[in-house]
Amino acid sequence: MRLADKYQHQEISGMTRMFQSVERMIKDGNAPLNLSIGEPDFITEPDIADAACAAAKQGFTHYPPLAGFKDLREAVCAYWARHHNFKADPDEVFITNGGLHAPILLFEALLNPGDEILIFEPYFSPYLSQILYSKAVPVVIKTQESNNFAPTIEDLERAVTPKTRGILLNLPCNPTGKILNLKQLEEIANFAERHDLFVISDEIYESLIFNNKNHICFANLNNMKERTILIGGLSKSHCMTGWRLGYVICDKNLVNTLCVVSVFHTYGVNTLSQKAAAYALNTQDEKVKQRSKIFADRMNKVAARLNSMKGVTCGEAEGAFYLFPSIKATGLTSEEFSWKLLSEAGVAVVPGSAFGESGEGYIRIACTQSLDILLNAMDRMQEFTNKLSGAQPL
Repeated sequence: MRLADKYQHQEISGMTRMFQSVERMIKDGNAPLNLSIGEPDFITEPDIADAACAAAKQGFTHYPPLAGFKDLREAVCAYWARHHNFKADPDEVFITNGGLHAPILLFEALLNPGDEILIFEPYFSPYLSQILYSKAVPVVIKTQESNNFAPTIEDLERAVTPKTRGILLNLPCNPTGKILNLKQLEEIANFAERHDLFVISDEIYESLIFNNKNHICFANLNNMKERTILIGGLSKSHCMTGWRLGYVICDKNLVNTLCVVSVFHTYGVNTLSQKAAAYALNTQDEKVKQRSKIFADRMNKVAARLNSMKGVTCGEAEGAFYLFPSIKATGLTSEEFSWKLLSEAGVAVVPGSAFGESGEGYIRIACTQSLDILLNAMDRMQEFTNKLSGAQPL
């Protein structure tokens, strides 16, 4: 069967190739220690699943409202008010099929063909594909670890053109795990206001901030609520990846447009997932805090191990559940390092080049396994790096 022209020469991202290799190894009975996938190892809390079952028995088995059930939209607002002092109205909330469904709907609603949107590199690779699919133009701004992978104001001013419509943020960042400080965020906010740009702020990892740092909601910055579209979800905070439940908080008029656009895609979000999500947002704050502490412990211990390895340096754990260590001193590219680590040591990570050119020389490690598995993986990786450097085993 002949494929559409746009898929005749499709390229598989470095992240997806690693995922597929891991799947094949598992199928062949040779499962690696998998530090490549950004999914919490915790299962959804049983009482959340019970809430979904109860909703089914109560008759919530029909099409949902296009914007989502009101009780869920109210729960989203209450969650952000409690945790981040961000005030929103339920009519400003739109429920999506997972967090990743949100940006493609937004690109479709906000961007004309040829419009430009600024995206900071390293970036979560599906963003780039979604922008291109929308026939808009991603303007990639390269960043450096020395600036915590943040763009400078000079970078932003060089990149903006009359065709620029918006900025895409992801903080804490996938893949780097980094956050930006208040001064850096205010510079971006002032730039957006000066050039009359919207800001899509993907804050899906807002609950995972470590080492006495705090999440700063971009929409809370001066004059930013009116031009910010906030993306959130329950996949990471509430361990509900399989429930496919995300949301957008934005202007009411944009919510109305998203309702229209979404009809072409899904005609609403799974009813029982919504009922489970409303229950989760209203009842699980302590569980979220407990898991955040567990992830912080994992991240700090893995970062310390990485910094003890030959040719590897790792910055402080800040947010999400990702570390982005440099492997430049090994002399290998990120692809070479990652695939050799998989084949020789049985440890799966994602090459940093999968997230754009600024990711070259780095690897992404997801601390989404138990501490025992993570430390076992670090043992294997240390033996691997010792062999690369010719060092004697510890």
